[in-house]
Amino acid sequence: MNKTVKNNSHPQSIAVKLTSRGEQFVVRGHPWVFSNSIVKVSNNPQTGDIAIIFSKNKNKLIAIGLYDSNSPIRIKIIHHGKNRVEINTKFFHQKIQLAFEKRTDLLKTTTNSYRLLFGENDGFPGLIADVYDRVLVIKLYSEIWLPYLESIIDSLQETSKTNTVVVRLSRKLQYSKSHGLKDGNVIIGALVNEVVQFIEHGVKFSANVIKGHKTGYFLDHRENRRRVGELSKGKTVLDVFSYAGGFSIHALANGADEVTSLDISKQALDIAKHNAKLNEFRGIHKTISGDAFQVLDDLIKNKKKYDVVVIDPPSFAKQESEISLAKKKYAELAKLGEQLTAKKGLLVLASCSSRVSAQSFFDLNQQVLNSRTRLFETYLKTAHDKDHPISFLEGAYLKCGYYRFLE
Repeated sequence: MNKTVKNNSHPQSIAVKLTSRGEQFVVRGHPWVFSNSIVKVSNNPQTGDIAIIFSKNKNKLIAIGLYDSNSPIRIKIIHHGKNRVEINTKFFHQKIQLAFEKRTDLLKTTTNSYRLLFGENDGFPGLIADVYDRVLVIKLYSEIWLPYLESIIDSLQETSKTNTVVVRLSRKLQYSKSHGLKDGNVIIGALVNEVVQFIEHGVKFSANVIKGHKTGYFLDHRENRRRVGELSKGKTVLDVFSYAGGFSIHALANGADEVTSLDISKQALDIAKHNAKLNEFRGIHKTISGDAFQVLDDLIKNKKKYDVVVIDPPSFAKQESEISLAKKKYAELAKLGEQLTAKKGLLVLASCSSRVSAQSFFDLNQQVLNSRTRLFETYLKTAHDKDHPISFLEGAYLKCGYYRFLE
């Protein structure tokens, strides 16, 4: 590695017993153990230690996790079940291979960007690994992985056949002194340009893997972007909260007449314009910078209509106390979106707030649209793409509803 991980710890195995409630959650396959669920723990545990969880009464193995002294989620589970396994390079390599196999259908398409590891859902809580062509970007959210990082990265690189590895750090880890990494470190290979080009269902995009949000791009909406693109031929399209223009560029590449990308960030819109120019298209690409709610209101006042309206906001409910306000915002966006959708047009409403369930979100959309005067049909409801498998309830955050107006 070009940059070695500074971590002198040698993980030990610790025995853990949980409350009855905590044990039930683990036995059902949940990947989190909160600090208040721990009854007994041995050996003065440190972050990264291997937590062997035993049942309270029968004293039998029920799961293995990694101990995190810096988080209320004190143990992140990496193995469920009664069979004892060795937590070593082979163990992690097999899990990475299994994750890769789940993505093989996606990689048979004209796509060379995908999420190889989706945190808890692939058995790697607090760790994300995204591939952009020949560049692997790893995002760390927890120090539990520091003792194992080198072998995991070797396995990820071997599996993905990438040449370059970049490490991104959560804000909390950026201030940690437990490692020698910096956010955006190129730890293997070289990066000629921090903006990396990749292909998504035949459409060209770019991601700033050093400074961009998360790992540089949002891969989870890939299938929805492809579908919206196919439904946009010869149409006028409004892409709200467009960021780097995911929906916009697919629409343009599929023959949309006119596409408007709307985002509060001028920098994001510059990326959208750049991404559009990577592809051949005949339509017109417009951009609007501003607060989405205000801009949508202004467009309505100016009697603007679009054949396809896509509204994909950032998470509105990052904590429990924000759920009620989030629902009000989603309802307002559905109402604004309906007014901007042309006769027999398509309104696409999405949410990435894990605290607002899919059922709640779809019911809310239905309620708002039913309160309007126009007839509509629910054309489709979707969730995550193939490279974002879901293994527990809180892992499911993305939902997207397609509503076609019949008049």
